[in-house]
Amino acid sequence: MLSRFAISLVSLLFDGLAFGMILFLISIGMSITMGVMRVVNLAHCSFAMAGGYMTFMLVTQAQLPYAAAVPLAVIGTMLLGALLERTVYSWIYVQSELGQVLMTIGLTFVMIATANAMFGSTIQDIPVPGALRGTYQLGAIGLPVYRLFLIAVSCTCALAIWYVLERTQVGARLRAAVDNAKMAGCIGMNVKAFFAVTFAIGCGFAGLGGALGADMFPLEPFYALNYLVLVLIVVSVGGLGSIKGTLIAALVLGMIDTLGRYFLPEAGGLVIYLATLVLLLVRPQGLFGRQTA
Repeated sequence: MLSRFAISLVSLLFDGLAFGMILFLISIGMSITMGVMRVVNLAHCSFAMAGGYMTFMLVTQAQLPYAAAVPLAVIGTMLLGALLERTVYSWIYVQSELGQVLMTIGLTFVMIATANAMFGSTIQDIPVPGALRGTYQLGAIGLPVYRLFLIAVSCTCALAIWYVLERTQVGARLRAAVDNAKMAGCIGMNVKAFFAVTFAIGCGFAGLGGALGADMFPLEPFYALNYLVLVLIVVSVGGLGSIKGTLIAALVLGMIDTLGRYFLPEAGGLVIYLATLVLLLVRPQGLFGRQTA
């Protein structure tokens, strides 16, 4: 028989795993845009917020089932990302890094104001279907069914992203376009289209994270700023553009944050920042980032 401490520890590790997987879903788009497309996009969490609010509207106002609302919200977030990429971001691309920071932070405040005007300042809950409620008993340990679902979806997404980027012609063409955009254009590649699609897909994954993770990342207008630091930490620790690095960093930091808040509640979120400081002192380029000369 497991002791109470062992049961509590397993439950905490499970919660940390679910927390980390949602962090991965939201962070992976920023890792791709910053590491692959070389764009500083501090408005990335705004797309996660947009995906959450779209799901909320589709479930509560349009009365759509949850299984239909989430995919539609992801598609809607991708369309929003594609629209902004062809308008606002096409102008941001040519700016300096400081200009990109200032302009994307400005876009974040615009999206926060829009969310506040449309939905008010209160936290919105997204109802989930009965099949995803309750707990699954694994011996003496009760695992929330919804968090099992989150982990399964996130793992599937991680495998799909890795396969496309590392094992398909599309991924090879994207890497080629990043390494030498002019040469890629000379051999017939539509570089702008590749970047637009990549940006939209990254926004879609953020929207999926925002839709599925609303119980851990409460949905309210300042969502886009409240979780920006966490996402930046994951991307920095994992290494820009690294799928494996982003996944491992999200899982490790999710575990550290969950355990730290439980065992050291008086420290609040300080533990994760100290862990980040140590990791970046040891590996300034991130766990799986490229070593710079």
